[in-house]
Amino acid sequence: MTERDLARVQLFRGLEPQQLSLIARLSTQQSYRAGDVVFTQGQLATHLYLLLRGKVAIRFKPEDGEALTVAQLESGGVFGWSAALGHGQYTSGAFCLSDCDTVVIAGDALRRLCETHPETGVLVLERLAEVIAQRLESTHDQVLGLLHQGMKR
Repeated sequence: MTERDLARVQLFRGLEPQQLSLIARLSTQQSYRAGDVVFTQGQLATHLYLLLRGKVAIRFKPEDGEALTVAQLESGGVFGWSAALGHGQYTSGAFCLSDCDTVVIAGDALRRLCETHPETGVLVLERLAEVIAQRLESTHDQVLGLLHQGMKR
């Protein structure tokens, strides 16, 4: 994974070349086929994923209902943040809707980077927080829509 590749990812746009170099050393590329499961809800959360190409569905299965697609991500999307935040398990699953190329970063390596290079860590975590906030807002609206549909039946 090169600094140039990472600079195209929304999460890392505008970072300095030396900051991108630090992240590039932690990153690998992984390709998936349409229909592949990247990870399942409840699985040990080990990696953060950045979608370079393709479409991924994020699915959540409540204990008392059917699985819900809470987000559909396209190029530039970020998923698997449970690993970056140090949570033990993924809270949702990720399923490839098309062939996908991803950047994969081990969550523990990213957390170590944040400790050893706090300036870079703060920038990455702030941007990750923005992504999470946007996703939660979108998910909230989607759940409200589903509840309204259920009440009309």
